[in-house]
Amino acid sequence: MAFGHPKGLFPLFFTEMWERLAFYTMVGILLLYATDSERGGLGLSSTIVNEIYGLYLAFVYFTPFLGGLLADRFLGYRRAVFAGGLLMTGGLFLMSVPGFSLFVVGLIALILGNGLFKPNISVMVGNLYEPGDPKRDTGFNIFYMGINIGALVATLFAAPYLRNNWGWLWTCRGAGIGLLIGVAILVTFWRSLARADRQPERDPEDTSLTEVFLKILLPAFSFGIIGYFLARWAEFTLVRPAVCGFLVGIVPVLIFFIRLGLNAREDERPGLLALLPVYVAGGAFFMILHLNGSAMTQWARDETDRQPGPITARLTFMHQEGLPTYYLNAARDVPRPHPDSLLVVDDPTIARMFGQQRLDESTVRKLAALEDIEVVDLDAAGEDVPETWKRRAVKVYADGQVTVTQETGTHGEPIISVAIPDGARPEREVVLLRRSEEGRIPVFVVDRETFDALYEGYRERWGQDPPLLPRGVFLDVINSEVYQSWNPWFVILFTPLVVLFFQWMARRGKAVPTAHKLLYGMILTTAALLWMALAGMFTDGGTLKVSALWLVGFYALVTFGELCLSPMGLSLVTKLSPKRLVGLTMGGWFLATAFGNNLSGFFGGLQHRMSPIAFFLVLAGLSALVVLFILAVLPRLDRAIRKYGA
Repeated sequence: MAFGHPKGLFPLFFTEMWERLAFYTMVGILLLYATDSERGGLGLSSTIVNEIYGLYLAFVYFTPFLGGLLADRFLGYRRAVFAGGLLMTGGLFLMSVPGFSLFVVGLIALILGNGLFKPNISVMVGNLYEPGDPKRDTGFNIFYMGINIGALVATLFAAPYLRNNWGWLWTCRGAGIGLLIGVAILVTFWRSLARADRQPERDPEDTSLTEVFLKILLPAFSFGIIGYFLARWAEFTLVRPAVCGFLVGIVPVLIFFIRLGLNAREDERPGLLALLPVYVAGGAFFMILHLNGSAMTQWARDETDRQPGPITARLTFMHQEGLPTYYLNAARDVPRPHPDSLLVVDDPTIARMFGQQRLDESTVRKLAALEDIEVVDLDAAGEDVPETWKRRAVKVYADGQVTVTQETGTHGEPIISVAIPDGARPEREVVLLRRSEEGRIPVFVVDRETFDALYEGYRERWGQDPPLLPRGVFLDVINSEVYQSWNPWFVILFTPLVVLFFQWMARRGKAVPTAHKLLYGMILTTAALLWMALAGMFTDGGTLKVSALWLVGFYALVTFGELCLSPMGLSLVTKLSPKRLVGLTMGGWFLATAFGNNLSGFFGGLQHRMSPIAFFLVLAGLSALVVLFILAVLPRLDRAIRKYGA
């Protein structure tokens, strides 16, 4: 024992903490890296990236259903966690190699590894305690604190520091190294964790894998394929084929769980049917919560004034340069970059190539031929290269290795993609300098439209010339992913407050029923969305940045909702289900979460097609409908909970 708990708790705590640190580091930058076209990212369209994000999180919550079954019946828990950790490590290192194909393969490895790792390490924690041990709940509280510490460190420290100082790819590598540390801890304490494991076994009363495959997976896969090709044939513009396939694929799963309740034995039917509104609440809530990596990160990047305040000004590890697009909707008094800091090109493909740090030799020759521009090879410049030059460095590839394609988006906007062969290596690294009376100034390449929006657009709106920064200087701003850290921070801060509040209510004889906590969680979630709709009013239709305090308020409200809803949902699934079906019904909870996560990506892709007010009002309306649904079934849910002593 250690501090009154089994010694195995702390190795599992640190294994999970490092895994969550790696997971949230990657999730924190996923959308930003894939859409970035100014700092060497993939430069994909927001619609495509949000689709990828939604599908990734959906399958991250789908595969634990299968990973738990495999551990129970074939692998055991230690081996499942070990294999999952290695798979995720491999996925992160694949993502750290330039190229879209390896990026996608890496995400698939992360999905499969998470399916083995996530459910089984939690089971191991429970197995450390004897049945009825009162320390079990406290043990889980300690364990889940590790999750939130990992998430907080990832978004507040690891992700911004790594990408600001080492770049996107080293952020993925850093996350992979963190996962290796977690796996190493597991291996180091392998023998002492034997009591948390069990030999794989099969119970005749368990739902067979054949039944799971035939009644859930095969129909879902078949419907998903039909939905995918139907969307392609119909050329849907609102719902992309992959999203449509996933949403249609969920239909037979929904039918399965409805029939499971309707066809159950009479003594089991009320509990199983009562789980359906629990699933609805869980799916709706996680749809909103996991906007943190899609819509809310886009809001932080595009609509939030990210200039450091008195406290954050000292936290320079989370600062980056505010490059040209940051100023397009900045406030009137925010100084803009000096025009000499920018190199304007008429061909937007050259600007996109520069922003994605993928120039070819012929493009470099074109830029070098400009009258006041000098191209300096950093390798030949020696060791005394100024830091400002290094920040503007661009990788140069051989002619023919950089491919530029242009497509038309759903609203007729041009989408320019710059690709290189997977694993291609640059021949050199250069910086573009403008020769002036003050010396040589490193420049950032922009297209004519962006340049005019920065200066002519300012004059048209405000009737004067903009205040200017010194030549070669850009504002310091806080990384967009840092704002995601408010959720784990508030979880750590608010958990004891919520627990104490419910205990206080119980002591007064006014205990809050479990089902009512679900309702309150959805009400708070709806309030969070209405709060953001109010924030949208102050953006003047998205043309002005607003205070970061709006995001703080959103995460505070949604975290209170999370603490009311998420633990109660998990508890009700275990208490309302017959013991022989707990694994299956817990899978239903994960599938509901997966459905909500997919919608997080879908709505993130819609964000820029709507005004900020309309976007959040639509989401608040959907959340309010769920509130009304829970309110309507509340008496029935209360009766089921009392019937089963839940």
